[in-house]
Amino acid sequence: MASKPDELLPSAKDYMKKLALAEAEEASKEAHKLSAAEAEKKALLDQLTKPSGVSDEEAIRRAITIIERAVSNGKTEVQVHRFPNQLCTDRGRAINQQEQGWEDTLTGVPKEIYQLWAKYFRPRGYKLRVEIVDYPGGLPGDVAMTLKCGARCWKLDANQDGAVARVLNAP
Repeated sequence: MASKPDELLPSAKDYMKKLALAEAEEASKEAHKLSAAEAEKKALLDQLTKPSGVSDEEAIRRAITIIERAVSNGKTEVQVHRFPNQLCTDRGRAINQQEQGWEDTLTGVPKEIYQLWAKYFRPRGYKLRVEIVDYPGGLPGDVAMTLKCGARCWKLDANQDGAVARVLNAP
């Protein structure tokens, strides 16, 4: 029993409606994903703007772990933190321009890291480089904090298990 061709073949307009619905559904999914990503980013920013609650001793222990890993890989510098420029009161402008007092623009966790460095690491010869590390759309983006030290600040000691990093005080 054959059907009429008109009943079998949908019109081009019907297919265009079907395609438009599929595109709208896909756009809705993408908008939902973007919204979720923005909410996640906002939550992270909110978390990073608040005090970390980490004691100086614990922060130093964490830093030593990072430093030891870098030294065991033959590095004299290591990125210790990367954060969005929104955590600077001027969105990283002073850092980008290398202005005196740029550290006063830091907030939250980056400010804590800077203060920890100034109090404990700087007196022991460590350097801290803070710089804009990407420029999305030509504008300052993320900021990186890199802890630096020359070979005389840390040395590798060998034991029976292999190389172990030891942090030494610089003169």
